[in-house]
Amino acid sequence: MSTDTVGKWYADGDYILRQGAEGSSMYVVQKGEVEVFREGTGGPVRLGLLFAGAIFGEMALFEHRPRSASVRALGGAQVLTVDKRTLLRRIKEDPLVATHLMEILCGRIRDLDSRISELEARTGARARTPTQPEKTI
Repeated sequence: MSTDTVGKWYADGDYILRQGAEGSSMYVVQKGEVEVFREGTGGPVRLGLLFAGAIFGEMALFEHRPRSASVRALGGAQVLTVDKRTLLRRIKEDPLVATHLMEILCGRIRDLDSRISELEARTGARARTPTQPEKTI
């Protein structure tokens, strides 16, 4: 492991965060690969693979809810932990950090919309709609 980075090294299969746990940090993959998955009654369901430069766990910084998925290292990974105070300081120093974060989140929403549409087309089912209106700013 290189000593010029500040992230923590996780061995193959090590959990970085667990579904259902409380969280107050987000993470940045510095080296290697991590797997994001949901744990269900039928076993784990892979949601995606993330590589160097990717972020995850950011929802914990913006809402006070348990983690929605688990993440573990695949083949070993170096991961930087970023708490809310650090992120807000970086945004204050460089507002483009916030823009970049919004671009990532919008891309994830677009991807989920596409997956839902494909699933609906294959099964003929309609996705549930929220029962409560979204909060307005």
